[in-house]
Amino acid sequence: MSKTTERQRVATQIHPRVAVDAVLFTINHGELRTLLIKIKKGVFGGRWAFPGGLVQVAEALDEAAKRELYEKTGVRDLYLEQLYTFGDAQRDPSARTVAVSYFALVPPLDHAPHSGEKYADINWFPVHALPELAYDHNAVAAYALERLQTKLSYTNIVYSLLSREFTVAELQEIYEIILGRSLDRRNFRRKILSAGFLKPLSKTKGGAHRPAQLYAFTRRQPMNLDIL
Repeated sequence: MSKTTERQRVATQIHPRVAVDAVLFTINHGELRTLLIKIKKGVFGGRWAFPGGLVQVAEALDEAAKRELYEKTGVRDLYLEQLYTFGDAQRDPSARTVAVSYFALVPPLDHAPHSGEKYADINWFPVHALPELAYDHNAVAAYALERLQTKLSYTNIVYSLLSREFTVAELQEIYEIILGRSLDRRNFRRKILSAGFLKPLSKTKGGAHRPAQLYAFTRRQPMNLDIL
C-alpha cells in the first residue's frame, strides 16, 4: 500500500463521513405511511432503509436532505425539519458515518416515487408495520413519529398532508390517524375553528342533504398555535 493510500485510509477513520437520512410521511388509504428504499449491495444489501446519502462538500445539510427527497419523489414543496443526529460508531459497519436525520411531510403523491440506479426498489410502508430496517433506522422511525405527534398539538404543520381544500372531518381524520386515537368531534371542531388558521370557502362537499363546508389554510407556512 502506498503512503498516499495509507494516509487516505487513516484520514477516513479519523474523520467520519456526514450523511443525511429523511423520513418522509404521507397519509394514504387511511394510514400514515413512510417512504423506504431497498439497498442494492453491501452489508445491508436487500434491507430497507430511509432515503439518504452523503452530504456533498459545498452543500448545506438541509439542501442535501431536500436533494435526496427530490431525487426520489420529484417534489420540492414539502415541509422539512431537522430531527436528530445519530452518531453511534457501529451504526454503519462499512465506514464511520454520522447521520443527520430529517422528517418531511407531503400530501399523497399522484405519481410513483423513483428509486434510480442507486437502489434496488422504493415503496411506501405503513408506519406501524415497518420491516427490520438497515443501520439504526428503526430508531430513527420511532423518533420521527414521536416528533410528528408532538408537533400536531402546537403547530399547523398538518397543512403539508392535506390538499388545498378540505372539510373539518377530513382534517380530524388526519389527526386521528397520526395520533392513533379518536378525538371528540365537537371539541375538535371548536378548537380548530377558534385557532384562526382556517378560512371557510364558498364551496361545499358531499350530497344534497348535508353538504360539508370546505376550508383552506390561511397560511401554508409553519406557525405555532394552541390546537390540542
